[in-house]
Parts: sequence; structure tokens; C-alpha cells
Amino acid sequence: MDIFLVITLLVLVSAFCSYLNARFVKLPGAIGIITIAIVVSVITIVIDKLNPDGAHYLSVLAKEIHFPETVLNIMLGFLLFASSFNANNKNLKKEARAVLVLSTVSIVISTAIFGALFYGLALLFNLGIPLIYCLLFGALISPTDPVAVSAVIKTSKIPQNLATIISGESLFNDGVGLVLFVTLLEIIDSGLEHMTFAKTVVLFAREVFGGGALGLISGFIAFRLMKSINDFQTIVLISLSLVLSISIIGSYLHLSVPLAVVSAGLFASNYTINGDEHENSHEALGRFWHLIDEMLNTVLFVMIGLQMINFPFLKDYWLTGAAAIIITLFARWISVLLPLTMFCPKLKINFSGMNVLTWSGLRGGISIALALSLPDSPYRDLILSASYFIVIFSIVVQGLTLNKVINRLIKPV
Repeated sequence: MDIFLVITLLVLVSAFCSYLNARFVKLPGAIGIITIAIVVSVITIVIDKLNPDGAHYLSVLAKEIHFPETVLNIMLGFLLFASSFNANNKNLKKEARAVLVLSTVSIVISTAIFGALFYGLALLFNLGIPLIYCLLFGALISPTDPVAVSAVIKTSKIPQNLATIISGESLFNDGVGLVLFVTLLEIIDSGLEHMTFAKTVVLFAREVFGGGALGLISGFIAFRLMKSINDFQTIVLISLSLVLSISIIGSYLHLSVPLAVVSAGLFASNYTINGDEHENSHEALGRFWHLIDEMLNTVLFVMIGLQMINFPFLKDYWLTGAAAIIITLFARWISVLLPLTMFCPKLKINFSGMNVLTWSGLRGGISIALALSLPDSPYRDLILSASYFIVIFSIVVQGLTLNKVINRLIKPV
């Protein structure tokens, strides 16, 4: 199947799922689309078993989509730039301390807790998975997904300060989670005896600080170029080239592309491109990226739903997946409670707020993409299946019940 046919079918299926949700199902966008896509996947699997020709193109489409490369190398940069460019910088600065703590310390704590508990679960179920792979699983599942978070929070009644914290956290913790994932994968590949503390620090510093520097420098250059002209078409092209060039340069230099893109987006959004009262290019550019964000969100959630066709082994890991969901929620709660209590005492978030932050920390396509990028091993199917269960539960169940949790726990002011 050639690339044009793959894109065409993917857009058609996305439009179909989006229409069904908007016209009939009427669930919040992301939740409705991924639910319909899962139903389509189940129907495709059934038809494929009864008559392989009947679901040929949809089955081939699911198999032809190179999910990790598509999400991590292509879509993620655009989605993160769109979210960061349209972020409320004023609110983000107000909650900067909490966002910084949750996007760094919280990820490390969550990875450690999840890894330890999942290792205990593996011993209990006699799964035979080493501790280092459990920690690797924790690294890929701990970061909250900015796409899933923004899609659900838009329709929620979450208080503004908590919404800012969870949205800001999700923008930055992907970069930290990816660095942690790469570091643990490097340890697995080269062996713990060959991975010194100094090498780990250098790897972390290069990814994080190098990515941030790349984003700020490229964002400044792009901003100056956009500010020097009034042609909106050229401004849009510059912003598109900014995201693409960061993705290429960051990958080539082994810098954190997510952190670079977010840094560039926040920098560019912090200054007005021009203030002409007849045509405000800055606001128009924000609307353009908001549209890109909405369309790519739809395609991404359809892709997540269609991945079920590629996971025939899911049925073998129901119990492990259910247990992994509970462990994820517990690790998330502890990783929110400890750092905010220790480092942000003035924030005065009570246990109800902690519970809302826990329940609204959704996982999404990035976790599945990282799981799919794992090298072949006896534990790959287990991690991939459990990741899929966690992501679907996170988006559908947590997303659908978030407002009920908020209404029950947060008293109106």
C-alpha cells in the first residue's frame, strides 16, 4: 500500500469516526473518537476472521501505519508546538513551581514506584520480567500525555489553577520521560556495568538542556523573522519550518525534541508578532495552530483505536493490564502528593486537589509509541499490552468520569 493511499484511508476513517461522534454518539471529542475507532477495530477483527477480504483495506491500513515513527517523529512536534503556542503564559508562570516539580521530580518518583510494584506483580504472577524492564515500563507510562490531557480538560470543569498545572506538566514531562526512557534503554543495551553515573548525567544534560537551548534559539530566530513581515502566509510557513527543523536537528544531535518544541512554542507565544488592528497575525497564527491541533488530535486517537488490530496478543494479558492500571494510578497519586507537599507547601492543594490531579493525569499515544519502539524481547508483548490497557482506561474511563470526580471532590467557591 503506497503512502498516498495510507494517508487517504487514514483521513477517511478519521472523518468517519469524527462524524459519527459529532452526529450520533456526542461524547467529548477525544473520548468519542477513540471509542468509535476501537469499535471499528473490533468489527474489523471479527470480519477479518470470517472473511479476510471483507476487512482487507482496514487491516492493511492498521498494519501499514508505522505508529512510533509517525507519532514521535512527525505528529508530536506539531501537537506540542500547537499546545505550547496557545498556552496561557500568564497562568503558566503563576503555577511554574508546581509545573516544574511535577514534570521532573514526579516523573522519577512515578517511574521508581511503578517499576518496583510492577516487578512485585511480575514475581506474584511468575512473569519473569527483570526489574530494569519494569522501570523502563514505568518511564514510558509515567508522563501524562499533552494531547489526551488538553483534549479532555477542554470539556471539564476542573478549576483553573489545577487545569494550568496539569496542562503545563503534560507539556514538559514528555521530554523528561523520554530522556529517562532512553537512559534506561541504553542501560539495557550496553549493560549496567558499562553505564556510569557520569555518562547518565551527560546524557540527561545533553537531552534536556540541549533541547531547551535549541528551542529557545530557534524560537527567537523564527520570532524575529515573523515579526519583520506582514505576509500571513509566510508567517505560517516560518512556523511550520520551525517545528520541522527542530525535529530534524534535535534528532540528529540527540537532543530532546519535545522540550525543544515546547520551549520554542512558549517563547514565540510570549511576544506579539504584530499589533495591527486590522489583521492581528499573532492571533491568526494561534487559530491556525489550534486547527492543526484539533485535526491531528482526531487522527492520532483514530490511530490509537486502530492499533488493536495489530495486537492479537491483548487477550492474553487482561489480568496483568488491569493490575497495571491500579499500579499506575497509585504511582501517580504518590508522585503528585510527595513532591507538591515537599517543594510547594504554599500551593495549599488539599487531598481533594491531589486526587483530581491524579485522575486527570491521562496517558495517550506517546506511551503506546514508546512501547512499540521497544526492541524485540520476551517482555515486549506484555509491556505493550499493559500500556494499551492503561491508555484506553485513561482516556475513556478517566476522561468520561473526570467531571463527576471534580464535582464530588471540589467544592464550588
